Amino acid sequence: MKVKHPIPRAKELDSTLSLIKEGFDFMPSRRKTLGSDIFETRLMGQKAVCIAGEQAAAVFYDNKYFTRKGAMPKPLKKTLLGEGGIHGRDGEDHHHLKRMFLSMMTPERLEDIKRMAIEELDAKASKWETMDEVVLLDEVEEILTRAVCHWAGLPLKENEVKQRTQELSAMVDSFGGSLHRFKEGAEARQSQEKWLEGIIKDIRAGRYNPAPNTAAYIVAHHKGTDGKYLDLHKAAVDLNNSYRPMLATAYLIVFGALAIHQYPETRTKLQADQNQYSHMFAQEVRRFYPFAPAMAAKVKRDFVWHGYHFKKNMLVVLDIFGTNRHPDIWKRADEFIPERFNDWKGSPFAFIPQGGGDHHSGHRCAGEWMTVMVMQAFFKYLTENITYTVPEQDLSYDMRRMPTMPKSRFIITNVQKLQQSPKNIIGQHQTPTAVTF
Repeated sequence: MKVKHPIPRAKELDSTLSLIKEGFDFMPSRRKTLGSDIFETRLMGQKAVCIAGEQAAAVFYDNKYFTRKGAMPKPLKKTLLGEGGIHGRDGEDHHHLKRMFLSMMTPERLEDIKRMAIEELDAKASKWETMDEVVLLDEVEEILTRAVCHWAGLPLKENEVKQRTQELSAMVDSFGGSLHRFKEGAEARQSQEKWLEGIIKDIRAGRYNPAPNTAAYIVAHHKGTDGKYLDLHKAAVDLNNSYRPMLATAYLIVFGALAIHQYPETRTKLQADQNQYSHMFAQEVRRFYPFAPAMAAKVKRDFVWHGYHFKKNMLVVLDIFGTNRHPDIWKRADEFIPERFNDWKGSPFAFIPQGGGDHHSGHRCAGEWMTVMVMQAFFKYLTENITYTVPEQDLSYDMRRMPTMPKSRFIITNVQKLQQSPKNIIGQHQTPTAVTF
């Protein structure tokens, strides 16, 4: 096929520093300047092509054309994702591991994490009533650590809660160009992996026996395509990847609390929850607010797409944030409108906050169902089970920071629990088949 035209180039010789300085706005601003959803640049001295949009996501997540192997930035392996984990694998190796992760996401287990999270939230809310102010992000991170470690079958001791919460938080907060945050994230990962390796050893030796449906049991007993137990280190990485992403949900929950505050009409809609408004609200939070900025892959073989020539081993970066806000996909893309998800039948490549494509065969996060269900439950609790005041504070968030959050980390005061039991939320059964993406 004849190449129609060259790929537009960003003006910088190397865009690494611009990416660090501009954060989430880097790729959308270059696309706007160049008038193109595809452009070429250099990142860390390597030639890279940046793409955005539904069709771009569809080809990016097509395993015939792209591989994740060798594409992930080394800092992410040292901090957020770990070395040897599922994010850097392809082919049958990836599918085999994906089946392991999906086996953890049964309807019963999803209901378990929702129940555990709300029970922890309700216990915390009782303490919030006695506090002068509550820093919501910090509190939600501890709530989710307690809940997800319990869900995963990890023996989390009370005197370890603070340490494990700080470690998971540091890992999630580690990317974005800050050397200090990178070092903290790398140290946190080393500590987490050492802890998990000890747990996996104990499970395999029969000294510790978590329930068979827990992540700890499943990963410890999982065998790879070679029929052997996973290498201890890789098993620790995969076990961490089964529950660590839940800590990132803390950012989305806080952004949801921000949305409830800034769009007060959503509070009564969440309380009524007609047509599963809480689900629409959670999805719009994931679409609208900055969460995952981008994803990288390498070209598996030469091909031509839309007239552009993609060469083998070329680095390609997909603009996730820009795709979720793309005006060709979303009407009034820069407005917060939960109702846009009412009976939404969009493409799995149009809405990609946690990867694109099919959960089973593609690179969409296996924990996405868990994220959405926990978010829904938290938003229902915040609007139905407690009242609180949002005092004056800096609620702005810096688009240059990755990940980002309200600068105040969202402070609430005058918390009062209502008489209503959280069982009104725990009892609302929702299976994954009802969670559309």
